[in-house]
Amino acid sequence: MILLQVNSLTKYYGAEVALSNIKLEIQNRDRVALVGRNGAGKSTLLKIIAGFLSYDSGEIIKPKDVTIGYLAQDTGLESSLSIWDEMLTVFEPLRNLEKELRRLETSMADPDTYNNEARYQKILKEYDSAQIQFKELGGYQYEADIRSILHGLQFSKFDPKTKISTLSGGQKTRLALGKLLLTKPDILILDEPTNHLDIETLTWLEQYLQGYSGSVLIVSHDRYFLDKVVNQVYEISRTSIKKYIGNYSQYLIFKAEDFERELKQYEKQQDEIEKLKDFVQKNIARASTTKRAQSRRKQLEKIQVMDRPQGEEKSASFRFGIDRPSGNEVLNLSSLAIGYDNAPVSQNISFRISKGESIALVGPNGIGKSTLLKTIIRAMPALDGSFHIGTNVKIGYYDQNQANLKSNKRVLNELWDEYPGENEKDIRTVLGNFLFSGDDVLKPVSALSGGEKARLALAKLMMEKANLLILDEPTNHLDLDSKIVLENALVDYPGTILFVSHDRYFINRIASKVIELSKNGSEEFLGDYDYYMMKKQEQQEIAAIEGRQPAAEPKPHKTSHKIDKEAQKLERQRRRRLEEIEAAIDILEPRIKEYNEQLCNPEIFQDHEKVLEINSKLESVQKELDEILEEWAEIEELLLES
Repeated sequence: MILLQVNSLTKYYGAEVALSNIKLEIQNRDRVALVGRNGAGKSTLLKIIAGFLSYDSGEIIKPKDVTIGYLAQDTGLESSLSIWDEMLTVFEPLRNLEKELRRLETSMADPDTYNNEARYQKILKEYDSAQIQFKELGGYQYEADIRSILHGLQFSKFDPKTKISTLSGGQKTRLALGKLLLTKPDILILDEPTNHLDIETLTWLEQYLQGYSGSVLIVSHDRYFLDKVVNQVYEISRTSIKKYIGNYSQYLIFKAEDFERELKQYEKQQDEIEKLKDFVQKNIARASTTKRAQSRRKQLEKIQVMDRPQGEEKSASFRFGIDRPSGNEVLNLSSLAIGYDNAPVSQNISFRISKGESIALVGPNGIGKSTLLKTIIRAMPALDGSFHIGTNVKIGYYDQNQANLKSNKRVLNELWDEYPGENEKDIRTVLGNFLFSGDDVLKPVSALSGGEKARLALAKLMMEKANLLILDEPTNHLDLDSKIVLENALVDYPGTILFVSHDRYFINRIASKVIELSKNGSEEFLGDYDYYMMKKQEQQEIAAIEGRQPAAEPKPHKTSHKIDKEAQKLERQRRRRLEEIEAAIDILEPRIKEYNEQLCNPEIFQDHEKVLEINSKLESVQKELDEILEEWAEIEELLLES
């Protein structure tokens, strides 16, 4: 079923074309990615489809009953309510229907109603209709849905009564996402939903969107996320759009193949045209061949000349160098505690970094990753323990918030003032490599977009020629193409790297080691992100298996073969438990139906104590059903992960 069609859509900003002849189609359960450079018009198109922005020509066709939910970039939920009460507002019509059911039950139990046959039948009919509607709309599970979403977005540790006004900007953004997910629109439109999400939450969101009953339209610069979620990609480039079937990695392959094929077709046609022109030129004046030359000329005139296929748009171009190499030991942390105002967020952090290593620092939001980096560059004091920076180590630091790029200087002067010994031509060349050309270098820094500030910060970092790069979320605000350029520059970098990133694809390409930060220390994993996740999964499975053994029983060292066998045993146990839960659901749901039918029985209405007793049983059974449904969802999630 087609949920939405965009036909020949065009959008202007003044005299400048932003989007031209845009065609896009979304069918039921489609998972669509919208990709393109920063400024290509992705967010503009999403706003137009969601109805928040007008367009100049074309049409958008959508059935009246199709609902759209839209989450803009960095949308924070502003509310005076608590977390739980705000989530309940999504189900206000359902809760009103629930109140109506209770009112009708009370009315039917009233002797005056019972003795009035016409009135009783009228209320009974209303009650039956309302009850069917209540069940169809999910009346028996909406609280379980709220708990599930809050758990997935890492709000289960919060008191549900916590006021939203006391949350951080990132937490408000996550909550806005959670509220939108609860509305379950037919088309879910998400503009950079992965911002402010840690890796654990990203993984949960991937699984949620994979099983989402509606369609999803996403803008994201997270390639790992796109590969897991989407099944088709629309690319916006030079104001136009093109469709590719498959996930992001497949899109890159198909795009390269399309360009190569189109280039060959163009070159073949150009050869044909040259041959025809040459024949006409040589034979048009010769009497014996003039007719053939004229025929070739007509053939030439009929050819619809192809445009040369345009390759990639201009990319940034840079590499990181060093002034001089560091010693072999670059950084050594010993029992370090970090935090604010003598309140540690993480402690007992100990690890060493050697020359040439590339270390990814991972962990949940709020665990202190950025705080640790700031402590190492001495922007914050250590609360306990110590760290030692090695011989000849020169640190270059990239701040995810670009806190030092808020000046009203021009872009040119922001860089030139720090390196006054360089001539203007060389400074402009550096800025040109980071896509600042022409009048762009005269813009005030404060007026730059997030992506432009990120590129300028990287330009400043490149000029430092540091041999230890400390990078805090360096891929934030970068489009997919700029990320690839940054990755290539870091892969070729001859120094040492310590970085924080939630971009799992980026970690896979750059990291030679992963360090996981927790409240009580750090743990090292030799390898990239995929290896780290494999080892974490092994640890969790072993812990789950060993957790069922008697405490006094010694725990022998397990071989990989034993771990595999026990993991399979654990999966079988989970599947058996799933069958038990499904059997229990088959018992509880009919019992709920039976209690509701009893409440509709005229003989019971006269017995107020009986009504109270049945209502009490109904609430108890409903609570039990909610709990096992939640357990069922958790087990299903674990089975998907394994």
